[in-house]
Amino acid sequence: MATIVLVHGIDQQQKSADTLEAEWLPALAGGVRTAGFPNVADRLWRDRATPQGIDTRMAFYGHLFLQKGQMGDDPGDFTASEEQFAERLAEEWLVRAAESSRPADQAVAVRELAYLREEIGQQEQGLGNLTRKAIQSVARVRWFAPYGMGFSERFVKRSLAQVTRYLNDDAIRQPARQAVVDLIGPETQIVIGHSLGSVIAYEVVAKLQRPLPLFLTIGSPLGLQTIVYQKLESQPPAFPPNVRRWVNVSDRDDFIAAEPDLSKMFLHGIPPEAIFESASTVDNGADPHNAGFYLTKAEIGRPIGQVLA
Repeated sequence: MATIVLVHGIDQQQKSADTLEAEWLPALAGGVRTAGFPNVADRLWRDRATPQGIDTRMAFYGHLFLQKGQMGDDPGDFTASEEQFAERLAEEWLVRAAESSRPADQAVAVRELAYLREEIGQQEQGLGNLTRKAIQSVARVRWFAPYGMGFSERFVKRSLAQVTRYLNDDAIRQPARQAVVDLIGPETQIVIGHSLGSVIAYEVVAKLQRPLPLFLTIGSPLGLQTIVYQKLESQPPAFPPNVRRWVNVSDRDDFIAAEPDLSKMFLHGIPPEAIFESASTVDNGADPHNAGFYLTKAEIGRPIGQVLA
């Protein structure tokens, strides 16, 4: 059981809980320090092995996406139903990218979105053809393509596959959630979820039977109305009843996050004493979805420091 439970996002299948903790903890401590809580920051990172250290653990589920018999990270072929879901998700990402503050990304996304919608409108498509075109369109957006199209297409395919399969395959969904449940106990005060991890964390904390002082979501796709929101287990989705404070933070150019403000979608059932801060935005530079960049921000560190000081 941990004081802070971390839940990672997409495309971490070749890592482990330990390697991700080693990546996240210094960034998390840095954000807390920047927010004005140096003693808490030291307990998170520099003094974590001492009796005063704050136990922080990563809930790891990335291995669930490794496919037996597939080369490396290849997620394998999509089923027909998975293809339809992945295509809609790719279109949603392009819609968000088309609203980017970066003219180059915006121009590419607008062009690729128009192309993809024209392809979607055609009646005759061979099995997998439209999905491949959707992957290629998303991969042309610059921050998906830092190392060339071949790398980017593989990354986009893995990302689409992981979100799709979590939301549609209980053989992945149940053990992913259990990885979070196994780390939550009476001493848990904070749960932090990034990207797909924020969806998994939400589904867990929504069912908690004990108070949770702080729930933090970063780069979260929970606001994807037609893709994620409607696939959440509890319908209609509501504010987790035992969460005392929910803070959601996004980068305006993080189109994985899609909708920066979740308050309109999750206000249902909010307890009178609960606090919902859902409009915070940060600037993560050229890598807007990067978990480490999110964690170093004072907008993340401040609520953590306030709970643990």
